[in-house]
Amino acid sequence: MTALVAGVDIGGTTTQVVLCAGDLTVADRLEVPTPAAEGGAAMVGAALDAVRLLLDRTPGRLLGVGVGAAGVVDARAGRVLVASDSFRGWAGFGVTAEVERALGVPAFLDNDVNAFLRGEAMAGAVAGEPDVLGMTLGTGVGGALWLNGALYDGPHGAAGEIGHVPGFGELPCTCGGRGHLETLASGRALTARYGERTGRAVSAREVAEAAGRGDADAVAVYEAAGAGVARAILVTAGLLDVTTFVIGGGVSRSWALIEPVIRRTLAAEPPVSGHPLRVLPAGLGGDAVAVGAAARVRAELDPHRVAKGNGKVNEENQPSTAV
Repeated sequence: MTALVAGVDIGGTTTQVVLCAGDLTVADRLEVPTPAAEGGAAMVGAALDAVRLLLDRTPGRLLGVGVGAAGVVDARAGRVLVASDSFRGWAGFGVTAEVERALGVPAFLDNDVNAFLRGEAMAGAVAGEPDVLGMTLGTGVGGALWLNGALYDGPHGAAGEIGHVPGFGELPCTCGGRGHLETLASGRALTARYGERTGRAVSAREVAEAAGRGDADAVAVYEAAGAGVARAILVTAGLLDVTTFVIGGGVSRSWALIEPVIRRTLAAEPPVSGHPLRVLPAGLGGDAVAVGAAARVRAELDPHRVAKGNGKVNEENQPSTAV
């Protein structure tokens, strides 16, 4: 019977669910609305319903579920610690316990940016790279580190959080600090900086469209964002000698606007090591977090349970985990 692992990306607006074979090939996917205002049980319940629907469409044996969630999480305890005010009843919710109770299979929780990087490092734009900084430019700016072929989250779970390192001006950040990269390069920042320059309240998508038309104020906003991202890359390269970077999130969809600025800034001030820096857009698109969450399941399970290459269950000592 085909072995399957599920990956779930619980976002503020939508929840993306994928079923993956043992090699992380996506067998099926489904996107559903996130009932963020209804509490943790409702959010996990919507994800579980999506997993069950996918299993009905793609027969196989489910071995485990990985979940990527926004906010600060305790990956070891499988619990959300801190969440934004976009989510009701999410902070403190025991995600993995609820999934395991409902489906009878092991479940694992990661911060969504960590899951994004795991997905890209295992099956995306930087697959096979041993050392990578991953950065997501979305509503906020998140970061994660992949060192020596594994996710490095640090002793307190905050390694790689380049979005909240000071030194990028003096603007107030949503976290309470000042001068963080998030004040320049997040979707929220793009709209705020454009509004300050023009007095117009528009969406991040509209700022990108204006920049694409050559609007000088929109172009200037993207110039500041790209230069800030490049400086963050240079800081990481200087501290850790990491030379490969992958960038995802909603803002990265405007790659044609931000990439030239990043490259110009890096060319003007190369890293002290002299080694060239590779900066790549995410390769998995909207699947990245969910695939990364599925990859966590694969990494945690006994490798003998899923035979390499064919994604088939090794039935020897295989517990019953049918859904």
